[in-house]
Amino acid sequence: MKNFFTLMFAFLMTVPAFAAKMPMPSDMPKSYEAECASCHMAYPPGLLSEKSWQNVMSSLNKHFGTDASLDAKDQKEISVWLQKNAATKQKYNVVAPENRITKTSWFIRKHDEIKADVWKRAGVKSPANCGACHTTAAEGIFSEKNISIPGK
Repeated sequence: MKNFFTLMFAFLMTVPAFAAKMPMPSDMPKSYEAECASCHMAYPPGLLSEKSWQNVMSSLNKHFGTDASLDAKDQKEISVWLQKNAATKQKYNVVAPENRITKTSWFIRKHDEIKADVWKRAGVKSPANCGACHTTAAEGIFSEKNISIPGK
């Protein structure tokens, strides 16, 4: 019985670690890194639903205030990859308002304690700049253990 409780404790201690990971799929196309990450973080595709990614990729000519149009080959390659690796867990698998990761209910819930002035700090700039505070965001790890909020 003691072994059972030890195993259960060990299992329960690992669950939060998995919950904060959204690893970048290993088959990420070079075009995603070259095109998308040249302007912003290469977001793990699991942060949005398939439908949200379809919406994002079908409106690149007005991509959050910029024209991020791609040639047909790169657009198709990136679109297929994003949709193939999109969110499947229920908390992520909804169409995000305005197709923004930062407008999803789970994002808002996870960041509800962050005051508005933090998002405006020079080292942060916006809620979309995950890597400003999440030191391991580039690896798809958003654990609260790896947070360092830039000063004023």
